[in-house]
Amino acid sequence: MVTLLPLPRLLEFHAGNYKLNSGKRIALLGAPAQELLFSAQRLRNVLREHQIEWALAATATGDPQEIGATLRVDSGRVKNEEGYELAVTPNGIEIIAGSARGIFYGVCTLAQLITQSPNHPIPCLHIADHPDFPNRGVMLDISRDKVPTMATLFDLVDLLASWKINQLQLYTEHTFTYRNHREVWENASPMTEQDILELDRFCRERFIELVPNQNSFGHMRRWLIHDRYRDLAEAPNGCDTIWGHFDEPFTLNPLDPRSLALIEELYDELLPNFSSRYVNVGCDETVDLGQGRSQAECQVRGVGRVYLDFLLKIYRAVKARGHTMMFWGDIIVQHPELISELPRDVIALEWGYEADHPFDEDGAKFAQAGIPFYVCPGTSSWNSIVGRTDNALANLRNAAENGLKHGAMGYLITDWGDNGHWQYLPFSYIGFAYGAAVSWAFAINRDIDIARATNLFAFGDPTGTLGQIAFDLGNVYQTLGIELHNSTVLFRLMQWELDSIPENISGITPDLLKRTQHAIDRAMKLLRRSKPLRADAQLLIAEFESAAAILHHACQRGLLALETNPARARALKRKLKIDLARIIKDYRKLWHARNRPGGFKESVARLEKLRKEYDQ
Repeated sequence: MVTLLPLPRLLEFHAGNYKLNSGKRIALLGAPAQELLFSAQRLRNVLREHQIEWALAATATGDPQEIGATLRVDSGRVKNEEGYELAVTPNGIEIIAGSARGIFYGVCTLAQLITQSPNHPIPCLHIADHPDFPNRGVMLDISRDKVPTMATLFDLVDLLASWKINQLQLYTEHTFTYRNHREVWENASPMTEQDILELDRFCRERFIELVPNQNSFGHMRRWLIHDRYRDLAEAPNGCDTIWGHFDEPFTLNPLDPRSLALIEELYDELLPNFSSRYVNVGCDETVDLGQGRSQAECQVRGVGRVYLDFLLKIYRAVKARGHTMMFWGDIIVQHPELISELPRDVIALEWGYEADHPFDEDGAKFAQAGIPFYVCPGTSSWNSIVGRTDNALANLRNAAENGLKHGAMGYLITDWGDNGHWQYLPFSYIGFAYGAAVSWAFAINRDIDIARATNLFAFGDPTGTLGQIAFDLGNVYQTLGIELHNSTVLFRLMQWELDSIPENISGITPDLLKRTQHAIDRAMKLLRRSKPLRADAQLLIAEFESAAAILHHACQRGLLALETNPARARALKRKLKIDLARIIKDYRKLWHARNRPGGFKESVARLEKLRKEYDQ
């Protein structure tokens, strides 16, 4: 059985196959050969992994039997810029596309076919394919403690490109080396100008647009906690939020001209490092707006109007720099009467992470006002340790279906790192893969076997094991029978104080916690049979083992919180203290395998604090 990620919208199998043998050529036709060279080299490298050597040529002259594959640009035949046709016959392979980008996507599909042909025959077939959404992106949070190494980013970009993702954003609050603001980022191991320049080039080779991202209104705590910036805060001494009371400032004061001046300074330093003409300015969750220095103005004019006025100032600053502004749409959608006042050249980012998020209702608001927008679902990996598989798939599916319904111009898969960024990157792969699939061709991919596809094309495991384990671990949270918004009980058991657990998990019994442990073990039982062919195979296995150990520890904390026998409680605390030491040791090693050191101290502190409870 052939599996592809994403599944093409038209796939027809024909009789026969084509045998891959060395000594052939890949002909690059219909466009300057240099425009097709990277795609041809990608194909040649895949063949080399199977000990097949093909040369590259800019013509098809000579014996036709020497041509193994033809990569041909023909915009008259394939109208969609990202579309392609792939034909495999007994005599060879041909990819025809409307542009070099389409050729690349055809090669990515062909590479997946070759990967599944260990004895080198490829079935004869015809594929005609093009995307639903013109913009298909991933946003990775690099501001909640984890800043990936360049090697991690390069590997991820290569993976996403192979699934036909064409945009990438790195969510930034403070993790860029702004020259005049060292105190904000000096302990964060941030991205440098050179990092961005090199990543931008790497992305462009793979037809991915690296879009700058700098939050510019809310989520400015990392700046405002410093004395130099605190006076720019809406509420310098803290505020009440939907998540509880914050003792620290959170949002910029929109009435202070220095707020805009700071943002403009950041743009002037950040934006020139990117080739993209888009910029995501954030502006989400301004939860304290109207609680502090803008309170009187908000009472007179309304919170929505004050928000929009500052957003428009940012818009003008972005436009003056030759960029198109993206912004998170969660605040403006709460004031639908103001949506029509947005400029028609902004892009609203409609985000939501639960299965039932109102992408339909909110998308209709932007569509009716004529405002271009993206739908932005998530991987559900954060606040969960191993993800929430069923919720993630439903959320991603909901976004694609209603984004298409209302004419969204893009689809952005978000992957956050709230509360310590405890999830290991591989637990986001299922969300990335399914989002890539349904944003490419929704109808054919909505019911794709995503565990199998992720297993093949993310984990590279021919045994079919790792993808299924990731899928099943991501559903273990359901065993307890309590659904939390944007989180799981198991994650919260690791972050709640012991004394508060009983009231927070009312209805959960020791039996349910033990059944959850058995569910974890069932999901993990075949791990040792997996044989991932990736270079980081041992790291992958260790990440799965560590994540399962954290889940087990969460169950044990729940049991401890419910334990009424003092002697048994003391014994369980001793056991948990020893277990926690091992978890932290593994966590430290695994963190540094994919991420820079900055942020680790803050992240691991959320685990370290459990020691004090076990010592009591």
